[in-house]
Amino acid sequence: MKKVSFAVMGVGNRGTRYAVMQQKYPEEMEVVAIADNRPVRLESLNKVLRLPAERLFLSGEEMLAQPKLADVMVIATQDKQHREHAVAALEKGYDLLLEKPIAVTAEDCKAIAETAHRCGRRIIVCHVLRYTVFYQQIKKLIDDGVIGKVESIEAAEQVGYYHYAHSYVRGNWHNSVESSPMILAKSCHDLDLFLWLTGRKCKKVTSFGSQSYFNKEHCPPNAPPRCTDGCPVEDCPYHAQKFYYSRIPGWPANVLHPEPTEENILEILKNTDYGRCVFQMPDNDVVDHEVTNLLMDDGTTVTFTMTGFSNQQTRTIHVFGSKGDVVGDFKARTLSIRVFGKEEETIDLSPLYDDFTGHGGGDGRMIKDVIRFYRGDDFDTSAITMIDRSTESHYLAFAAEHSRIHDGVCIDMDEFMKTI
Repeated sequence: MKKVSFAVMGVGNRGTRYAVMQQKYPEEMEVVAIADNRPVRLESLNKVLRLPAERLFLSGEEMLAQPKLADVMVIATQDKQHREHAVAALEKGYDLLLEKPIAVTAEDCKAIAETAHRCGRRIIVCHVLRYTVFYQQIKKLIDDGVIGKVESIEAAEQVGYYHYAHSYVRGNWHNSVESSPMILAKSCHDLDLFLWLTGRKCKKVTSFGSQSYFNKEHCPPNAPPRCTDGCPVEDCPYHAQKFYYSRIPGWPANVLHPEPTEENILEILKNTDYGRCVFQMPDNDVVDHEVTNLLMDDGTTVTFTMTGFSNQQTRTIHVFGSKGDVVGDFKARTLSIRVFGKEEETIDLSPLYDDFTGHGGGDGRMIKDVIRFYRGDDFDTSAITMIDRSTESHYLAFAAEHSRIHDGVCIDMDEFMKTI
């Protein structure tokens, strides 16, 4: 069986996650090179990979300066770097596994897709939720006609108060100008799912949302700018030390340091945004809740809510069809099928897969499909998100953001596409 070789550019949380899949599929994939500008990240990951020193690079540019090293390059650098790194890798002859979002502007997304076509290369975008048992079962129910024609969908992404604070108040995505807007950074997954599940294109979109809570107006009295400066608010769920200490050694403490301890985490909290009061981040402008409405080209309607105000991190979905409806809870791994005139059937998805870690098992299942795709295996490729299909969800995200910042104006997607 041929192994597919991978070079991984950017070994933060996502890049590392994909690289260590070598342990899950040791006979099918091989990571041959890694790059990151943080030596501690390279050193930590290499304890698992055991690569020679000459295959560790301190920048993506340094890696790309070498002769082609692998069959596939994983691009998992910061969002704003994707165009530069993806275009260079394609021109070097690599096929890509590209972390979402593709890029931070519609023009950059288009440029990456055009470069792939010009160079005759292929790009799979990391829409990992497509590969989960949860969404694939919903897709099968729809395609098999169990609930008839899809008429409307109500869906919600409950980000979780802890995830929202970590990534979108203190973390790399806290400023939409420096990274990307929330609807793109976090929810392009969901927009992709709606296009995939319905098999339709979006005709019109509106969106409303704001940052209403994480600001100085809601800052507790006497709270210092940094939690490590002796904050007197004992019951704050966002207190940085309590928040990260309680999550050692896992996520998100391991985002701050690949081998987290209370000592090294404290040092990071004292010197980075991760230790700041969530109500006093000076340049945080990311929405903390948003609702987006889609009108598909066959009249199907979709209402999607993203919120940072949830206790758990999950997604829920309710698909309404002409013959019945389906209700699903991602974290609970359950689907309730309610065909009109029949008794409700509840499906426990847990027995259908042996590993639900990493986006409900989506990470591992995606890598398996990526291996099979780039190896040329004969298999069902319906979940594979190639660049042209993925750009549709991204253009939709850019249109939704335009609507949001213009008081929810209705965007006609045909007209919007003419501006790109």
